[in-house]
Amino acid sequence: MAATDRFREERERQVAAAAARYDETGDERRAVEEQQDAGVAFPDSEEALAARAARLLDRQAVPAAMAVAAVRAEPLAATAAYERILGVSKDLQAWSFLPRGARAARTVARISVRENGRELPLGTGFLVSPSLLMTNHHVLTDVEAARQCFVEFDAQVTVDNTAQPPTRLELDPDGFFVTDERLDFALVLVAPGPDPRPPGETFGWNRLSAQPGKLVIGEPVNVIGHPMGRLKEIAVRDNMLQVRLDDFLHYKTDTEPGNSGSPVFNDQWEVVALHHSGVPRTDEQGRTLRRDGQVWQPGDGDDAIDWVSNEGVRVSSILKHLAALPLASRQRELLAGMGPESGLRLAEAVAGPVAAPAPAAGPVTAPAPAVAAPRPAVEKATTRAGLRARDGAFGGTRHLVFLHGRSQEGKDPEKLRREWAAGLNQGLVRAGLPPVDPADVWFPYYGDRLVQSLTVHEAVPHLTEAPTARAAEAVAPATATARAVYEEIIGEAASKWDMPPEGRLATERIGLDDVVGTLHKRLGWLAARSDLDAWAIALVFRDVAAYLDDRRIRDEVLDCVLETMPDAGEVVLVSHSLGTVVGLDLVTRLSPGVNFVHLTTAGSPLGLDSVYSRLLVGGPKRPDIVADWLNAWCPTDAVAIGCPLVDDWADGLSDLAVVNARDRAHSIVEYLAHAEVARSIGGHLGD
Repeated sequence: MAATDRFREERERQVAAAAARYDETGDERRAVEEQQDAGVAFPDSEEALAARAARLLDRQAVPAAMAVAAVRAEPLAATAAYERILGVSKDLQAWSFLPRGARAARTVARISVRENGRELPLGTGFLVSPSLLMTNHHVLTDVEAARQCFVEFDAQVTVDNTAQPPTRLELDPDGFFVTDERLDFALVLVAPGPDPRPPGETFGWNRLSAQPGKLVIGEPVNVIGHPMGRLKEIAVRDNMLQVRLDDFLHYKTDTEPGNSGSPVFNDQWEVVALHHSGVPRTDEQGRTLRRDGQVWQPGDGDDAIDWVSNEGVRVSSILKHLAALPLASRQRELLAGMGPESGLRLAEAVAGPVAAPAPAAGPVTAPAPAVAAPRPAVEKATTRAGLRARDGAFGGTRHLVFLHGRSQEGKDPEKLRREWAAGLNQGLVRAGLPPVDPADVWFPYYGDRLVQSLTVHEAVPHLTEAPTARAAEAVAPATATARAVYEEIIGEAASKWDMPPEGRLATERIGLDDVVGTLHKRLGWLAARSDLDAWAIALVFRDVAAYLDDRRIRDEVLDCVLETMPDAGEVVLVSHSLGTVVGLDLVTRLSPGVNFVHLTTAGSPLGLDSVYSRLLVGGPKRPDIVADWLNAWCPTDAVAIGCPLVDDWADGLSDLAVVNARDRAHSIVEYLAHAEVARSIGGHLGD
């Protein structure tokens, strides 16, 4: 049977099942409509409203101050207070709603099949990890069908309404393929293109969550897909969740058959469901009706059907199903790439699969939890050296210097320099400026020396895999004074992001009932509010705290950097993360012949009092040696939580807020690729 024939047959079966579920929930839907007619905006249970309000506050979808203003005008019962908070979220969107939506849209692809010498669109899919794409079972019924298909990303129009050339990638079902007919989902590996990177690193991917609180009845949903195989389209606002079933959601929105496999988003652009079917109006015999009331016939076409609703498969149900599958280790590793909130990494590393009916093959036996192992020391004999720029670069009197952050140990400085230069060149091209040659850049390298110092002075453990809830404690500095600085930084960061003193916080855990401590809660708050996971945040703040607390570590890092710094001339310094802290200290030790003509800081923690109060320059004040300073920060970068810097630092610097790709909010390459950031750097490299 041809792939398109199987698609039609399976789709008709799913439409019939959706219609049956819709008819079975008629009483529930009418009760919801009656409450809405009576003025109840969100006719859901108090437990659902509480979970939703908590998630909105935890992730700063509703600023805490705005929530307080909405509920304190008069005494309110708990349910009424939750409804006020949800009302604020529904009626007022943050500035990031549109760019986040555009970012989510890049993860969505059109799925087409090669059949009889033709290429025919079948449906839609979307990335849920760096390498895995989700769609419907009725779109990709089996491995053989998937082998015949390909996907196209960026199949859409530009801001000028002209067609954008799509990027075509092949599917690799032999590498990974899982499907389920009842839940109507398929998960398949996408092969890399000419660029060997996983597609998610180019187009981004959606972090699926098994946590509650993503949507309540009465809230709108947003659907992005390729209806009828057309270029990418989006349905927003004029829609809402009608009924929530155990495994399915019913919602109103404008979708068409090509939307099969589309992601269904809430207003925070979290995936709440996998769209899989429209719901047709049926007669007493269960026959599909046309809009004129007559019984529909296959030759009438889908446009003639009287569609009354849409149905999507709940993401939490799909994740529970995946967690219970008996998969090989390589397949489990690919699932773990879906992120901590999916529960799949936790299911493998800690507590076994999320509770769900076991498949016929029997339950999965989870491996033992990961344990701490001593972090290997970096021997001085193998410590890598920094890289000097070639003679005569930028006229010989001006020098471009890149100063990296943490987690660069064991890496090749030459490769790092090329990566930084590639990111900057993307931005320079966009800014209309000439690119730079990596060989013309100074690259001080202290990654190995930092780890060596931490190992000697801190005896820091290194965990390769453990639940997120343990991150704050697992990576905390060993010495009491450094730990105090570490806790102060995390506490201040959580406070700056309006963490309430009490409340239900997202901890990115599933199936664990232990109560986490204050430090874990603060870190969980930062992770929930940002596009970084808890481990990344904890490790950066750990190393910043150790550097600021221990003078020996600070001296060893600064001495290492000074080994590869110009001793005369004009310097354009570009620094990132911990490197921004090191860079501010560095200005106190430079040769008198050095003159800073420009400083760029990106993804910097310098806005935290717990950080800048411990600098050698005695911040927050711009050092006199720094003539021009640009601070680039991303609102979802938890390391840059204290930004914009101008709020605390003396005048003489400029702040620039940028939107970085999801899961790369802290990436230096992302920061440098922005035209405004690159223009500020490149503009100081000329004569």
